[in-house]
Amino acid sequence: MESTQQAGWISKIKIWIMEYKRVLTVTKKPTKEEFLTVVKISALGILVIGLIGFVIQMMKILLFQ
Repeated sequence: MESTQQAGWISKIKIWIMEYKRVLTVTKKPTKEEFLTVVKISALGILVIGLIGFVIQMMKILLFQ
């Protein structure tokens, strides 16, 4: 029974490695324009979340003081 479990783990690892290789062959390095777009969108999202948190904090301070 132990050898079948070991064979199962080995086959799972082999499948995982094959999927990992497939993903690496499909992916590509982003162009400078794509990278800058992702950076801008991420920064905008962080800014929006920060502003929402700031507004909530200010409302809490003003209402409960």
